Amino acid sequence: MSTLLQVKNITKIYPNQPKPSLDNVSFEVAQGEFLGIMGASGSGKTTLLNVLSTIDVPTNGHIVMGKIHIEKLGQKQAADFRKNNLGFIFQEYFLLDSLTVRENIAVPLTLLHKPAQEIDRKVKELAELFGIDSQLKKYPSELSGGQRQRVAAARAMVKRPPLIFADEPTGALDSSSATELLTALKEVNHTLGTTILMVTHDPYAASYTDRILYFKDGHIISELQRHNSERRCFYEAIMQESARQDEKR
Repeated sequence: MSTLLQVKNITKIYPNQPKPSLDNVSFEVAQGEFLGIMGASGSGKTTLLNVLSTIDVPTNGHIVMGKIHIEKLGQKQAADFRKNNLGFIFQEYFLLDSLTVRENIAVPLTLLHKPAQEIDRKVKELAELFGIDSQLKKYPSELSGGQRQRVAAARAMVKRPPLIFADEPTGALDSSSATELLTALKEVNHTLGTTILMVTHDPYAASYTDRILYFKDGHIISELQRHNSERRCFYEAIMQESARQDEKR
């Protein structure tokens, strides 16, 4: 697999903070990879997401996607980069209540002034992948929480960005809804080759990824690879590693 994202010696220091939020962090993300980021509160997960997604700027280091040095982008360049290259899934849905499901999913393409036929085709494709094709004419208020999150995920992916950032996407869902979302994310990752970087505290959610980086005090302290193991076996390995990390606290 080719490399999509290179993170080189990233450090992030905030004023009046005794320790760096990120301290000389380096790793690569392969094209088409589903990468999980785990760690306790304050470990640097959120800071990492903000820095990689151009919401914040690192104090030192380099972030390279393709031939673009993300850390060097100005404010307008960063906004354009996010619009054209990144998708976001949050714990909150951020759907527009006055729009139908179809219209909510289509928002990114509408803002890019894409042709109506292209919008219709891509919305239908993503709606089918996320199992919400029968809900397209409904409004968010008529949906369950799990359905709303799948609408939000479809919206994030409808413009086919090379990289999706998912920040605790199952945090507000029950176990059944979480499974539906994670299964759909894995299917989209496999079918469309979309690269996903997901921050989660949940070992079950993490078991759907290909690889996990564990963070503590702004450092990567361990890594787990799924390889070709079954998801259940990977889940057990994650639980063991999480227990080992808890013992070290």
